[in-house]
Amino acid sequence: MPDEHIPGKLIGSIVAVGSLAFIGILTETVMTVLFPQLMREFNVDTATVQWITTIYLLVVAATMPLSSYLNRRFKHRTLFLAAVALAVLGSLIMIVGHAFPVILIARVIQGMGSGVATPLMINIILEQSPKSKVGRLMGVGSLVITVAPAIGPTVGGAVSSILPWRAIFVIVIPIILLVSLPVGLKCVEQHRPTEEARLNSLQFVSIVLALCGLVMFLNQAGVAVSAAVSGGSATVSAVFAVVSLIVGLGALLFFGWSSKRSFSPLIRLGWLRDPMVLLHLIAYMLLPIVGIGFGYVITNVAQLSLGTSAFLSGALVLPGALIGAFFAPVGGMLYDRFGPVRPILGAFFAAICGPILLLVFSMRLTPVTLAGFYFIFGFGYSLGFSNIMTNALRNIAPQFMPDGNAVFNTCLQFGGAAGTALFSTILSVAQAGAGEEGGATFRHATAVGGSWTFATMIGIVAIAICCLIAAFRIGAKRNSRL
Repeated sequence: MPDEHIPGKLIGSIVAVGSLAFIGILTETVMTVLFPQLMREFNVDTATVQWITTIYLLVVAATMPLSSYLNRRFKHRTLFLAAVALAVLGSLIMIVGHAFPVILIARVIQGMGSGVATPLMINIILEQSPKSKVGRLMGVGSLVITVAPAIGPTVGGAVSSILPWRAIFVIVIPIILLVSLPVGLKCVEQHRPTEEARLNSLQFVSIVLALCGLVMFLNQAGVAVSAAVSGGSATVSAVFAVVSLIVGLGALLFFGWSSKRSFSPLIRLGWLRDPMVLLHLIAYMLLPIVGIGFGYVITNVAQLSLGTSAFLSGALVLPGALIGAFFAPVGGMLYDRFGPVRPILGAFFAAICGPILLLVFSMRLTPVTLAGFYFIFGFGYSLGFSNIMTNALRNIAPQFMPDGNAVFNTCLQFGGAAGTALFSTILSVAQAGAGEEGGATFRHATAVGGSWTFATMIGIVAIAICCLIAAFRIGAKRNSRL
């Protein structure tokens, strides 16, 4: 049938726009594997250096609520060019920046670029794909993004072993300008008219405050606990954590209240009244806490507990991430053929085996077992993750898909930021009072922190699976009434 054909320009658009998100995630995971080196260069501790990743993810999460407005107001090509400019500018600042605050500013700019590019790619897929190929193309989009964490730690370790770490950003700028930009200019098309949408600045500020407040709560609560464990003063951090929590929850409640009463809300939220969609959203937010946080945990446990080099610690992530990237479109094909239940639940029952095995062997891990057990998780996670959003958005009215896309992608990035903050906190608490990095006591403490982290991961994935089971039961009851 003619409508089953996938246009070549659509594939080109996915690759061009997705490659910008690829660059952002690549540099995020590259920086993660370099944390021990960056801690020494900038003279910062574990809780501080993780902000290089957390602030990037947080800015991406704060930018994505704008995607519904941007998608309605501006042409796809305009948004694509803005994402290119932000990615190049952020990389240039990373090259010349020699102070930790300047590095954070660069990550903010790069986060804005990825925050525009990722939902733009999803909107292009949802608007322009043949209906019978949506799952497959969502898998392709996921492939474009998930290849980055597959090679990021290895690239970071390899480059840092022969070149200064800033060379990474010298390399990515030509890729953006010579590959992403030309392909995007040729392939990105506009298939729907723009609207005279208005930006509700008060709601935007409130959702940014909510996201920042909640992540700052996680970070400062961890700093307070770590300080208390090591015998230091935790008062300031504890107060800051409580204030951040109050501000975050208050801003989130205000955003929800304001959206219901606004004539032109930043994001239309009425579709969240459907419990089936809401349960999908909760799972979609919880799982990246583990999926994105795993890159931080694996590379740091490998270096700080097992004593591996930066290159080897990055290489440990590669097999699991690559197999996951390969199976992302396969998961989409299974969704198109068999529906949502078996492909999604089967994938995550397989994925949870990874952290279970890591917990069981946590105090006697080797680089090989660390990589092998992560391989199991990466396979299941990528096989099922993109299908969660695909299935949820299929149950939303077409006019609300940009809003659903914005919320789902915001929750994904928030989950990633929360995961990095949460797991770095757990490791920092375990390491508190354990002596200098490299000592036997410090290595043992890091291994203990790893076991706590793996137990936390199991709980998070289990809750997500329960949410999905409940959602599918609701869907089954609805179908039986038809």
